[in-house]
Amino acid sequence: MTPKTATKKTKAVTKKVEYVPKAIPTTIRATSRVSIKVKETFYTLEYTEERMIPDIDDVNLTAEKKALWDAVNNEVDKQVQDVYDAN
Repeated sequence: MTPKTATKKTKAVTKKVEYVPKAIPTTIRATSRVSIKVKETFYTLEYTEERMIPDIDDVNLTAEKKALWDAVNNEVDKQVQDVYDAN
């Protein structure tokens, strides 16, 4: 009787390793734009702002982004109001 040899079939297991970005944001930028029609005239109003992110540990990037979006949207709202006031 011949001894049986055990053979293992092995699959090459490809493990997906998620890349963890090492870059850190140094600036954030937001642009707000709106088009309006007043009487028979169309206006496109836009505002862009870019902010530097300080290199400190307690920066809340989510809160910084929200504050930036609030600022640019408020500026465009003011521009819209200026157009309405002028007409």
